Amino acid sequence: MGSCPYCQSVTYTGDTICYTCGRILANIRSSKFAMEQQFHKGSMDTTYKMTKKPTKGGMVQTHLGRSINIMKTQRNRTRHLVLLFFVAFIMLSPQVRENLFQKWAPGVQEYFQGIVAPYHLYPNEATFTLDRTITVVNSNSNGWLHEDIVIPSDVDSLTGEDYDFKYGDSGVLPSPTTKIQKVESIKLSIDDGDSMIDDLINIPTDGSYLSYENKTITSKGHYVWWPGYDELDNLSCGVGNCVKMEFRLGPGEIVVFSFEVKITSTSYTWWDANRVDSRVIGGDEGINVDNSGTFSDAELRGSGEKVRDFSNPTWYDRGVRNGENAGYAINAQHELVNSTASLISASLPEGLKDNAYAFSRAAFDYLHEHVSYDKQAPLIARSGPLCLEDSTGDCDEQTNAFLSLLRVKNLPGWYVFGALADGDYLHWEGHAWGYILLPMSESWCNDRNIELNTCFVEASVDVVNNKWLLHTPNAYISWIEEPDSTGTLLSNYYSPARYSSNGLDRSPPHYSTVGDVDIVGGKYQVKILAENLR
Repeated sequence: MGSCPYCQSVTYTGDTICYTCGRILANIRSSKFAMEQQFHKGSMDTTYKMTKKPTKGGMVQTHLGRSINIMKTQRNRTRHLVLLFFVAFIMLSPQVRENLFQKWAPGVQEYFQGIVAPYHLYPNEATFTLDRTITVVNSNSNGWLHEDIVIPSDVDSLTGEDYDFKYGDSGVLPSPTTKIQKVESIKLSIDDGDSMIDDLINIPTDGSYLSYENKTITSKGHYVWWPGYDELDNLSCGVGNCVKMEFRLGPGEIVVFSFEVKITSTSYTWWDANRVDSRVIGGDEGINVDNSGTFSDAELRGSGEKVRDFSNPTWYDRGVRNGENAGYAINAQHELVNSTASLISASLPEGLKDNAYAFSRAAFDYLHEHVSYDKQAPLIARSGPLCLEDSTGDCDEQTNAFLSLLRVKNLPGWYVFGALADGDYLHWEGHAWGYILLPMSESWCNDRNIELNTCFVEASVDVVNNKWLLHTPNAYISWIEEPDSTGTLLSNYYSPARYSSNGLDRSPPHYSTVGDVDIVGGKYQVKILAENLR
């Protein structure tokens, strides 16, 4: 260590600026040769002398004798601004300093935490083609396969619902819902293994149907049609709109079918916070802890439909599997879920105990802190209670836990299924996450002449990927859960194939990106940082 010749503050080896007074330091032994000599002698002279003249534009000389601009990097610019703020702060009167500290301390603390916090990087908008390929091999006698693939649809910022927004007599027009996912085209290719040309079928994206009677027959005699949803008809789709395929395979035959979807996806946030990158749309109409309504307000939004459909304390009874009772995937009646919800509520400041946003965000942060990601999750997914008990879980298991906690407070939450890519679209995997409804407060809505029934957000929450009220373009939405007390729709989604068990081997879906990804608007950071609700 050494000392600054201007203010006598402690300095460290290699410093070129005093971070107490902000002045440039000139090391007596600044040459590379002298530094090496000192190093070999086992000592390091860190005595400084005053600079002879000011340096220009932030240029300083390093201990290796090299000139650099210390204002060139973001880190040094931040240090410089912090230093100026500190000097200005200490010159204020004690009373003013105390008032400012009480007012701004939480924000300043979060600011400094944000500087060093890890982050995920997401594109602002992207157009890509996702391929979902399955290989089927028949190694024995004649076999058959019936396969359903859900046809994705365009998704709006209110999950595609046609809500009638009314802004009273203010004359202010509501902001239109944003299309966060647009399906550009869908193609199905079928490779029989022994043909030179694959069968290529264009699937319509306008919701039109093709009945079984009018089905397409491939060159090898396989059937393809897209009949629409009818749970009572085996020749129709069991989950929304879908493509249905029927294959007949002889001994040793192979079939490979690929489902290619071209998507344009746009980042969108339902969170009104300064931590959201300004390029991400939606924040101006978003929610935060200050404009949030209460648990009971949720029942008065959207005609109460989402509360009726997606706030039942138990959901999806999976029955007995592998000799064990798998129980409900979501269970808000479980003792551990209720005790955890009480612990989260107790952590909230007075005045926020019934704040819908505060509890939901605190539950999100609680899972980040106490539940790790399980790369080797069991085949039978953990329920919400078991995820909390084991303190680990994968995407749908942590979503089970999050939605279980919400339903303790009668807040509606439901599932969305699809696939997720890394930041470079090199690797994909099947994925599941959640949607929640959060109400704005009655006073906030009334101040803006917004009809209470329409004053809420329906927002995406991906716990394991730190996406709070955020949709990102590397998330492909295949199907958003629809109301179904029996769990039939979900079972059909998870089990899209029926096939003969005699020697027929069907591979799991393999996801990949076809061609280039067109990224618009650059990329932005999402910090992994809990929210200070106090």
